[in-house]
Formats: sequence, structure tokens, C-alpha cells
Amino acid sequence: MDFKIEKKEKYTIIQILSDKIDLHIAPLLKSEVVLLLGNGEKNIIIDLSKCTFCDSEGLNAILISNRLCKNSNGFLVVGGVKESVDRLLSLTQLDKVLNIAYNINNAENIMETLINADK
Repeated sequence: MDFKIEKKEKYTIIQILSDKIDLHIAPLLKSEVVLLLGNGEKNIIIDLSKCTFCDSEGLNAILISNRLCKNSNGFLVVGGVKESVDRLLSLTQLDKVLNIAYNINNAENIMETLINADK
């Protein structure tokens, strides 16, 4: 299994268990997000704390997940972002589009803030 899913009261965390989010993992991530949204979830944290590499397919999967959450009137937070992935997000200016946290606790705090502000 490439993911660990943890459902919380107001959001779901998808922890990617691979050290890469690439062309092998990205389609699985998109499918997982679609399944969660289809089951009524709308707020998702993608935990990248184990990932040290992300390619264009991985970025695309994250962007699509962000759009799908927004289309469901929910939020996406990308948490546990390592320096190597952060550089890529900054280089592509996705750090201006995505909600990013550098550890999972901050990601959960950001998610709670977004959900509470939306009420």
C-alpha cells in the first residue's frame, strides 16, 4: 500500500508512504482523492513527510487534488514538506497557490483555521 489514510472529525490525512511522488504514485494519489471526495470528504491533508522527491506528475496530482477539494467546497493542505520538495514548489510558484506546512501538526492547524474561517 502506498498510502495511509487517517480520518479525523473534520478532515482526512493521506500520508504518502513512498519517498517519491512520481509517475507511479501520482495516479494512485488522484484516485484516492477522488474516492474520498466521492465518500463525502472535502477537506484533505496530503502528508509528504516521507517524500524527498516530487516530479511533474506529482505536482500535477497535488494541483488536481487542490482543485477537486475546492470544487467540493473544501480545502487541501500539503503538509510535511521537505526542503527538496519545497524548492520545487517555490520554483514553480505553487507555494503561492497551495496551503503548505512543513510539519503535520502545522498542517492540521492550518486546516482547522481554514475550516473555522469558512463557517
